[in-house]
Amino acid sequence: MIIKSFFQKLRGAYERYSSERREVVKESGDALSLAKQAIFAFHRDDREKGEELLAAARVIQGKLAKRFQKIPALVWEGSYRAMLEEYVEASLYGSYLRGEKIGEVRVFGLDEDAYLGGLLDFTGELSRRAVTEATKKNIAEVRRAHAAAEAVMGELIKLNIAGPLRPKYDQAKTNFRKLEEILYDLSLR
Repeated sequence: MIIKSFFQKLRGAYERYSSERREVVKESGDALSLAKQAIFAFHRDDREKGEELLAAARVIQGKLAKRFQKIPALVWEGSYRAMLEEYVEASLYGSYLRGEKIGEVRVFGLDEDAYLGGLLDFTGELSRRAVTEATKKNIAEVRRAHAAAEAVMGELIKLNIAGPLRPKYDQAKTNFRKLEEILYDLSLR
């Protein structure tokens, strides 16, 4: 009635996939947490700790890349995709704080959607930075954050962002408006 050897092979492949998937979910969660902690450290002006946490996330990501050689489909696992976005966001924020230009982030499995998700979220970090710096009356840094967000939005507006990224795009526009309002308020003082 059925070909038992085929179903044994199918079951074995499924069990291997499930086992590897559980590890990818766990390790992706660990790396995502490190990237979030890096952003938090950057906001506290603890750049050394932020870079250290980002490097630790990169190490985990490197281990994950080896798992994907066994089962390439795991690169599309949702937890890994979420980690990629958070890693991009943290990397871009670290680059911004170092005074580097906003651009490519090199990490295995990163595609345009994951990069854009992280880039869109990065505008929120710029907005938070501007609020913090405005309270310190550091207008130059607020202007710098605004200029970075304006440059990002200037590129994003050229894209027709739709689908799952659209809410993030709308939030990025809100972040940019917030930066404009902060600058306006500071100009009145």
